[in-house]
Amino acid sequence: MHIKQTIGNPELWQREKTLFLTSRHAPIGCYGEVFQWVESFDKFNGCAVCFNTSELEEEVLKALLVCKVPTTLVVTGKFHDIYNVQIEQALKENRLLIMVLQREKGDKGYTARLRNKYVIGQVQHIVCGYINTNGTIFGLLAGLNNVTHIVDKADLMVAEADLKPHRWTVAEDKRLLRMFYEDMGIHAIHKAINRPYSTIYLRIKSLTMNDEVLKGREFEDYVLAILDIAHNDRLTLKEWRGDKSLPGVYPESNSAPDFVFEYIGKSFAVECKWRSHLPKDIEKELLPAERMASFRQFSTDRHMPVYLLLGIGGLPNDPDKLYFTRLDNEFSIEKLPNNIIPSKECLMEKIGGLFLTTKHSNHMQEQKALYSNAYKPWSEDDDALLTKLYKEGTSIKELMTLSQRNRGGIASRLRKLGITK
Repeated sequence: MHIKQTIGNPELWQREKTLFLTSRHAPIGCYGEVFQWVESFDKFNGCAVCFNTSELEEEVLKALLVCKVPTTLVVTGKFHDIYNVQIEQALKENRLLIMVLQREKGDKGYTARLRNKYVIGQVQHIVCGYINTNGTIFGLLAGLNNVTHIVDKADLMVAEADLKPHRWTVAEDKRLLRMFYEDMGIHAIHKAINRPYSTIYLRIKSLTMNDEVLKGREFEDYVLAILDIAHNDRLTLKEWRGDKSLPGVYPESNSAPDFVFEYIGKSFAVECKWRSHLPKDIEKELLPAERMASFRQFSTDRHMPVYLLLGIGGLPNDPDKLYFTRLDNEFSIEKLPNNIIPSKECLMEKIGGLFLTTKHSNHMQEQKALYSNAYKPWSEDDDALLTKLYKEGTSIKELMTLSQRNRGGIASRLRKLGITK
């Protein structure tokens, strides 16, 4: 792991740092103890370090920001939550550092474990919420003498007292929604409304987008980001359908796949799915029979193929693996490993291979013969060198020779980097 980018106040990283760690699935019963730790944090001398990949971590981050605790947020790959109200305010007030980590080429293992191991080695103190003794975090902490557990297992046996068992009032709902959309977090809402965390959590879910729909939308945003539609001369987004449905009941307007694209004049549709693990059963866990039937009907009516883009593992906005395959009569879970995308940069190359005409395909092969790096993904080092040489006045022809890429590839990359229009 190495630091790819920092956003915010870098001086916070020089302070005495305390990392908050928790297992992904933390019971709601531990929230009270965790938030007490947040409120007692020494904000004048220390810096809290946290992630935002689980529900409890996200809530701790919000509580730290609301309590104005100097905080370092560590993310991997890319920072996505750019419209968070509390994050924007914390950045303005220089009490937040966002540190973006990236895997080294030789790194092996899960990204989350590599991230945890790297950050553990950079901090002075580690504070743990709920830690699953069968999880990877437990093993990483073995033998360390700077670890404090703030949640006693006995605490988890005590249910939250329902301070207000009666129904929610309209005024409470309005207050809850206002604080929710201001990214205040469950702890701030708990203090304002005086209801148990579990009750607040369930009320938020009942009043807002359900968790599955939210994850689906996050994955769709991720797909559009890696396809880079705004700077892609060949690919055009024609339609984007929103998922609004009840279990097993789909509106007629939503019988279509998520996206319809056009690639050099050829239309195709894409259904996006994200799952924490590779499903074993198509109909039960991925695509019900009536959903598959609607896609096939769509394909027939619109005269275009329908493809599945499946993200597995990691997070909806940063999956570990991607699969891209056609939804036809031969589709099966068993065949998915044959359709894995080695990297997100290869997705466009896969699409191009499916829809290029013979003429375009021949042109691509000719360009690859002339320029050894033509149509290959650009690395960070490639981007840095291209930017430096272009700003120094190197001509496009010279850049073609130096980078071993064709004219169109260089022009497209300069636009994508925001150097030219």
